[in-house]
Amino acid sequence: MYGDAQIRFPDRRQLPHRSQCRTFAGNTAETRNNSKTSRTYRTRPTVMKLNKVHHIAIICSNYRKSLDFYVNILGLNIIAENYRAERDSYKTDLALGDNYIIELFSFPNPPQRPTRPEATGLRHLAFEVDDIDASVAELDHKEIKHEDIRIDGYTSKRFVFFQDPDGLPIELYEK
Repeated sequence: MYGDAQIRFPDRRQLPHRSQCRTFAGNTAETRNNSKTSRTYRTRPTVMKLNKVHHIAIICSNYRKSLDFYVNILGLNIIAENYRAERDSYKTDLALGDNYIIELFSFPNPPQRPTRPEATGLRHLAFEVDDIDASVAELDHKEIKHEDIRIDGYTSKRFVFFQDPDGLPIELYEK
């Protein structure tokens, strides 16, 4: 329950894939399935107006190694680097171009992130690239291990996964 509104979420297996839906006027959706069309009307409570994702916070186990990875491998820019002596911790703001996107934190002895099996929480961080082949060639040149290039079954776009120094999955997704 959020506020006074109760929202029931259906079992995900019962939902049509987004490629089968068109949105109409905010409160209706048309679903196509086996050449039949049905309309679903749903009422939503007043929702918060979000503008954009402001940043993503990442806690690393080796600050210098992770900072080097995000700056020298991925090409992010340091906006501000702050050492917080009372916490024995760094908080560094990183940008992609002019857009602030990542807060990189260090803390003494943080617990490891579970990756397999997949766990609740942040699944991966994805960046859009113009040319997946050129990006993979750059990963190879920098000796960054990665998976094979795959094709998204819904969008037919190509993508590849690799990991940051702490095993956080990073995806490059072709524009």
